[in-house]
Amino acid sequence: MFTGIIEEIGKVKALRRGARSFTLEIEASRVLEGTQVGDSIATNGVCLTVTRMDGSGFAADVMPETVERTALKRLQPGSRVNLERALTLNSRLGGHLVAGHVDATGRIAARREDDTALWLEIEAEPALLRYVVEKGSIAVDGVSLTVARVDGRSFAVSLIPHTQGVTTLHERRVGERVNLESDMLAKYVEKLMGRAPQGGLTFDFLYENGF
Repeated sequence: MFTGIIEEIGKVKALRRGARSFTLEIEASRVLEGTQVGDSIATNGVCLTVTRMDGSGFAADVMPETVERTALKRLQPGSRVNLERALTLNSRLGGHLVAGHVDATGRIAARREDDTALWLEIEAEPALLRYVVEKGSIAVDGVSLTVARVDGRSFAVSLIPHTQGVTTLHERRVGERVNLESDMLAKYVEKLMGRAPQGGLTFDFLYENGF
């Protein structure tokens, strides 16, 4: 699990492609602190397992399912990526709960500056937008953001100067694709609604199902 609060911007050092998968080597420093082989690091919002590491970075394998579902396949040597170590039980939850399991990619449809804010409008499929609500949370390339507006075609987020400075989102241009993960709680609620007793959800039903 992650929080969507980016700890470091890493750089792709090498990318070794196989038939349908590839291995990433990423230059990093801060996220290596306390990290061991086998630990998870979210890379542009994708939960990857560290397979090798040294003092200058780490390596991770990207499997065919991840290649198919995410924008990691568009990375090249020199690409900058958002990095976050997995959440620990004594961590502060500054963003929202992020699994690192990308639902889909979205397309940057528009960007504009508004004083110090940077607005991004992101087009996404209806299957994902059904879980996006105004003032709710969404992870964009691993960054926890608040949804400012949403309609049947896209949603908009506003980046404060701090977010622009510590993530790669300010580098995204119109037409580029980003990884999207909707709020997992919305998915659980939808599933429970399908199992809810006649008359709708009740506090007893939610309690019995772990909420």
